[in-house]
Amino acid sequence: MTTIFKNADIYTSNEACPKANCIIFDETGIQFVGDQSDAKLEAYPDADVHDLGGKCLLPGMIDSHIHPGWVTKSLWHVRLPWTEDVDELLRFVKEYGEKHPKSECPFLYFEYYPTSMFDEHGPTKELLDTAVSDRPVLCQDFGEHLCWVNSKMLELLKVDKNTPDPGPLETFVRDEEGTPTGWIREMAWYKFADNMFRALGWYPPEELTGETMKGFFDFLEESGITAMADGFIENDDQIEGIYQLDQAGELRVYYDGMVQFWNYADLPEKIEKLKEYQKKYTTKHIKINTMKLFLDGTNESGNSASLHEHIHDPGNYGEIMMETDELTKCFLLCNEEGLDLHIHVVGDRGFRVACDAVEAAKAQAAAAGVPWVCMPVLAHCEVVDPADMKRPAELGITINWSCHWSGGYFGEEAMNYYSEEKWRRMYQFNPMIESGALVTFSSDVVTGYELHRAYPFFGMQVAATKVDPEFPLNPQKYPGSMRPPASAKLSLPVLLKGYTIGGAIQLRWQDKMGSLEAGKLANMILVDRNIFDTPSEQLKDAAIDAVIFEGTVIRGSL
Repeated sequence: MTTIFKNADIYTSNEACPKANCIIFDETGIQFVGDQSDAKLEAYPDADVHDLGGKCLLPGMIDSHIHPGWVTKSLWHVRLPWTEDVDELLRFVKEYGEKHPKSECPFLYFEYYPTSMFDEHGPTKELLDTAVSDRPVLCQDFGEHLCWVNSKMLELLKVDKNTPDPGPLETFVRDEEGTPTGWIREMAWYKFADNMFRALGWYPPEELTGETMKGFFDFLEESGITAMADGFIENDDQIEGIYQLDQAGELRVYYDGMVQFWNYADLPEKIEKLKEYQKKYTTKHIKINTMKLFLDGTNESGNSASLHEHIHDPGNYGEIMMETDELTKCFLLCNEEGLDLHIHVVGDRGFRVACDAVEAAKAQAAAAGVPWVCMPVLAHCEVVDPADMKRPAELGITINWSCHWSGGYFGEEAMNYYSEEKWRRMYQFNPMIESGALVTFSSDVVTGYELHRAYPFFGMQVAATKVDPEFPLNPQKYPGSMRPPASAKLSLPVLLKGYTIGGAIQLRWQDKMGSLEAGKLANMILVDRNIFDTPSEQLKDAAIDAVIFEGTVIRGSL
């Protein structure tokens, strides 16, 4: 059935017609967007007409980097009280262990402790042993890139001083004799998890099926997110479950998946896995056409790739998975295969290596007469040297930023490794935007604990104010709890573009979504207020009255 919205306040994300008051659509797409005096409404005598009375209508939101697998697998974790007091945290862990005996909970997984609770040397297994020592215990740090485990867990993992680290990013922090201290970077422990689970005769409830992931996709619908990019596909079960949801008519979002690789040596094998997924799972709503690489770690963990030495550790410039020559080969192979490459890069050295690799790969492809089709996407880019700010625009690199990190979410932990001057230069995207780069927005949520922060208007508020309403910085040091500098605040037009047409361009779906214009899908959201008249500090309170997906109301009502 044809539907007409008139007397609407429509923000289209279409530069040729940015504002409108009338839209005509059905399940096949949009027929008209513009001024209702030009709409020829008489041509639709049987249409379902709604006078929106000036309500705000926006394109469906696009989260261009989020993790349905990680979120679903985290739902059994135990939430820690938020405290900087290690004794309070240990009391909670101990009491929880006493209330939930080993027979009931063979493995205790707690989240989160503030990363700032410990300095760059981290906590020890012996300290955690004082709370629980009869079974493995893991406490995840707030940044999700560090964890703290007890002695029993290392024992069951079969990790000791003779165990090599899985890689330059995934490492066990060690004492002077090489013995693991109980502090772990990234997911190094998970490479040995089967040893522990076999010893326990127990596996965590982390199945990825259509049923277990349904709650995640329900959240997307409620939040007005009508398209998404999966940070990487966890396993075969995950993509099979998403495919099953689609076959059952329950996947009411466009899904773009990525396949992760670690280095050039394993890239061909992972490309074959991607092609297998393409053959088995491509549908109207599902596509997989992107490789994913973690180039470095995080600033808060001290394993991002930095141009500057760590302030307390001369000679330490962080970690990087590969240098320019190897990354150049990765880009060339992805380009040859017609694939895009999405890279997690946080530090300024990592950013420079990535830009250098794109530049070199494009030059080599041009010299060989090979068309360039690969889209380079650099996610996070938290600290960029001023000399490199214009390179994304010059090289055609898309920048992807997780807006809800823009305030105080990760606190001052990076200052364990960086100078305060460098910390204050983090999260600068306006110079890139002003130079013509495409900057898109996402949440990158990885756990149920933070899923609510993937609500697009929450992210917009934090990026527009540089204040985190849940984890504000100390107002005595930072007036208004605003993360400096004020010049890094993102404007609402920039944010809306990045969450709509910008995201569609990154996902290569700009011909079908991302803006409200004739010929595109009728994916849109009706909001309870005009967000352009809403103070920046109240954006997260904007509520979605209705979500329209492919011309049908799937949430709320008109």
